[in-house]
Amino acid sequence: MRDHTREYRKKTAKSARMFDRSARMHVGGVSHNIRYFDPYPFVVESSAGKSLADVDGNRYTDYWMGHWSLILGHGPPDVKSALGAQIRKGWMYGAVNEQTMRLSDLVSRAVPVAEKIRYVASGTEAAMYAVRLARSYTGRKVIAKVDGGWHGYASDLLKTVNWPFNASEGTGMTGQDKIVSIPYNDLEGAVRILKRHARDLAGVIVEPLLGGGGCIPAKPEYLKGIEEFAHRNNSLFMLDEIVTGFRFRYGCLYPTMGLDPDMVTLGKIVGGGMPIGVMCGKDEVMSHADTSVRKKTERSYVGGGTFSANPASMTAGYATLRRLKSDKSTYAKINKLGAYARKELGRVFDGRAIVTGRGSLFMTHFVRDGTLEITDSRQAARCDTEMLRRYHFKMIAHDGIFFLPGKLGAVSAAHTESDIKKMVRASEEV
Repeated sequence: MRDHTREYRKKTAKSARMFDRSARMHVGGVSHNIRYFDPYPFVVESSAGKSLADVDGNRYTDYWMGHWSLILGHGPPDVKSALGAQIRKGWMYGAVNEQTMRLSDLVSRAVPVAEKIRYVASGTEAAMYAVRLARSYTGRKVIAKVDGGWHGYASDLLKTVNWPFNASEGTGMTGQDKIVSIPYNDLEGAVRILKRHARDLAGVIVEPLLGGGGCIPAKPEYLKGIEEFAHRNNSLFMLDEIVTGFRFRYGCLYPTMGLDPDMVTLGKIVGGGMPIGVMCGKDEVMSHADTSVRKKTERSYVGGGTFSANPASMTAGYATLRRLKSDKSTYAKINKLGAYARKELGRVFDGRAIVTGRGSLFMTHFVRDGTLEITDSRQAARCDTEMLRRYHFKMIAHDGIFFLPGKLGAVSAAHTESDIKKMVRASEEV
């Protein structure tokens, strides 16, 4: 595949100048590490529906979709209208508001385990608080996560995220001696490790589909086995559904697998494109965060933050979930388009790549060494990740299609079959 850098530089000259300015003010020029890509990221001016427009006037069909949070596309009219009406009334109260209750009513009805809910402003915070609460509830310290599992930037959970998993993700982090890692989709191997830490195991946190770890679905029997071990051991079973919650169906993925988690974290789609994180769970567990009835020695100190449950996020989330609830055809459409994308990309690459995913999510892995399947993040890491970045960059530079290089793609309600066909034709040139 030829180098498209010159073509990209020619069409994004204004972005280049603006990013130089950004780099002088911001660490690495960005405010989220993964948003940088070589030679520089284009600078977005606006978005609408399925598209991003940059400052040079280029338009891109977007499959990054705001870190996969925009299931209805950019700026859906009903969400925009509801948010605009709320902004006119106020966007930051710092106090109890009815907008929160309206959103929680939808969430609690759609997510059976959400007997009690606590809002924060990001998925990182939701996961951080969930494991803190698990430790408080059980009186134990050890948390288990999977290799390749991503639960945000909290110091202790930022472990075994990127390959090689035995290397630290960075310096300055504490508490990682109380985090153990287990293999994904390998129940026997996982249980063997969990048994070694059983006496002090507070809980296990796992994604039912690895997001950052390769868009790899968990085997239902794997999750069921982990849950059974945790509950026999009086440890908590926690599901991180920040990516998967309300992505494939109205509600979470776990009920389709017959699971009974103690806590679930949500985010992304639930915020309707506004900042949000959600920690929800069984009342007997969540009550340990109730500072109105528990002393310091009895409670888990779970805050929320200045912008938790702000009326703008609550309103955008409510409008999004209400739309998804009333128009179930959205899921049928985007899941069908996702399946079509996986099928057609598999055909185009004809054994040179494996396309993983589920529903409206998909990711291409260029295989090496005769790999025939990808069921865990180790297998994904052994694929040609540089080829994936070049493939995505080629589509940005040449085809007007945006995947964040190296990451999975998400189909939204704003996409059409013709968009998928365009993306497949662009892939045939690779």
